[in-house]
Amino acid sequence: MPTATHDPNGPDRYGADVLAGDWRAQGRRVIPTVAVERDLVVELAADGFCGAVVAADKRTVTLEDRLGRRRMFPLGHGFLIDGEAVQLAAPAPKAPAGRIRTASGSFAVEQAPARVALPSRIFVEGRHDAELVEKVWGADLRVEGVVVEYLEGVDVLAAQLDEFQPGPRRRAGILVDHLVPGSKEQRIADSVARGRHGRHVLVVGHPFIDVWQAVKPARLGRDAWPVIPRGTEWKHGVCEAFGWPHAEQADIARAWQHILGRVRGYGDLEPALLGRVEELIDFVTAPREG
Repeated sequence: MPTATHDPNGPDRYGADVLAGDWRAQGRRVIPTVAVERDLVVELAADGFCGAVVAADKRTVTLEDRLGRRRMFPLGHGFLIDGEAVQLAAPAPKAPAGRIRTASGSFAVEQAPARVALPSRIFVEGRHDAELVEKVWGADLRVEGVVVEYLEGVDVLAAQLDEFQPGPRRRAGILVDHLVPGSKEQRIADSVARGRHGRHVLVVGHPFIDVWQAVKPARLGRDAWPVIPRGTEWKHGVCEAFGWPHAEQADIARAWQHILGRVRGYGDLEPALLGRVEELIDFVTAPREG
């Protein structure tokens, strides 16, 4: 009786190895991933809530339905688009178009080498003033090599200038709070202008009681800064009026960090401060005399 032989080049009656490859994925439906974008209409599979994307971040998406109701959901599975299941992902980051601007509104200088600090300086009254200037003008100041120092009060300005010793190649620009006619600050500024350092010092200021007020109140969801009665420490009074904790100095520090955190750039500050800081930068970076 003839013996059957197997032709290795012929058809395989038993087919391919069923364990080869990713056999578990065979027949499994692949759910597409969709990056969220504004006005994309999405339905929640669980309860049928349907709305357009009005906001999204790295973790969540907010939908608004036709009645104006908004709900926030975590990104991921559980959504439908046109009846088809999808997985929502964070919006793709957008590449900046054209030249990048700094927080102060000037064009950013890319890959600029580190610059040695100028001998000239800008002095501000306190730590909060310095932090606000750094947040908005920091990139510009580093490019120019300008250092900002704080005085811990305008009362020490004369002594600070005696120590700093301004000169033709060593100018001092001073930013003062509440520089209004008849104020203590105005009298100090006038005295400096008449003094022996006056030629190489520029004192400018804003009309606000404190640099906090230079932040537009709308950034805090307020129509205006509160009017604090005489005899009440101004920052404590502001915190109390806004319903913020104010019993301890740590509460005041947290309040300032909240305010500073709302500042994104020059558009969040009052023009009365913007112009004065720009004036000081121009003064201390002008070509040196002699």
